[in-house]
Amino acid sequence: MALTFSMTPNPSPRADAERAEILGNPGFGQSFTDHMVVATWREESGWGDGKVKEYGPFQIDPAAAVLHYAQEIFEGMKAYRHEDGSVWTFRPEKNAQRFNRSADRLALPKIDEADFVESLKAIVAADESWVPAFEDGEASLYLRPFMFASEAFLGVRPSKEVTYSVIASPAGAYFKGGVKPVSLWLSRDYARAGVGGTGAAKCGGNYASSLAAQIEANERGCDQSVFLDSVEGTYIEELGGMNLFLVTKDGELITPALTGTILEGVTRDSILELATDLGLKPVERRIKIDEWIDGCNDGTITEVFACGTAAVVTPVGRLVWADGEVTSGPEGEAGPMATKIREALLAIQKGKAEDKRGWMTRLA
Repeated sequence: MALTFSMTPNPSPRADAERAEILGNPGFGQSFTDHMVVATWREESGWGDGKVKEYGPFQIDPAAAVLHYAQEIFEGMKAYRHEDGSVWTFRPEKNAQRFNRSADRLALPKIDEADFVESLKAIVAADESWVPAFEDGEASLYLRPFMFASEAFLGVRPSKEVTYSVIASPAGAYFKGGVKPVSLWLSRDYARAGVGGTGAAKCGGNYASSLAAQIEANERGCDQSVFLDSVEGTYIEELGGMNLFLVTKDGELITPALTGTILEGVTRDSILELATDLGLKPVERRIKIDEWIDGCNDGTITEVFACGTAAVVTPVGRLVWADGEVTSGPEGEAGPMATKIREALLAIQKGKAEDKRGWMTRLA
């Protein structure tokens, strides 16, 4: 480990009553805890200045490289309260590994995997009272590590100074009133990422590029957009921030193969590992959009769902395009396999099921 995180308590933390009110209806990404983790990397000295301090704005120079050249990356994971009061997170080493792959692609410095996990423990130790109770069901504390180029200069080169931080935000259940299928708009005018680009990195530019398609989807009464490959416009890639799965009547669980333009989701990887436990055959390959449409029409495809950290598993009920649409799964409810997979993951994350694969890491 190269980093240690000294603690300077927030002199004015939220009152217990205010925190309880927020935890009663946290939403997602709307309120933040009392502290943040910060560390700095400099070309001449490496990582240092690790600290836990009062949550608040960064003082950033108008010429900071991130504002002009978008040199930044981030991760997202959750801290879960278990029945005995302890706090755990799900596969943080996978997030750390992806964070470093993203850093490589954006010409940012890597952070040691142990330091990454230690930074999560540091923020949870400071703000453990913000982790929702075990009895609050799917509620959790969302953790957001991120890194950005903070050197002040105008020039296209890797920044010689980089800031790393972790902030935390209480998150309620993604689906209030039960899991409901979403509708997807098939985006043909926009691509999320191109060959040789940053599609496999978790950086803000990928999400910014998905927003125009998101607006297009909303204008057509859909919840999100699904993107095709940028070369042929034929193969399914992913949503703006979630991976996709198709379930077939023959018991296959198919997801688009990683081609360098798709983000390798931690939830995606976990579902592929769990598939055989649930009687499914996991398959990673390229999938044509026509296979999705035709499969739903002839019954070959029985369910479609998306996955990600926030919602875990989200059933897809409709795929809509300019002159048509197709439906999948039971009308108005999640399909049986999507439900089983979602429940299996949540049971592990909340400590209700045995963690046979050693996926959980204790934070507090």
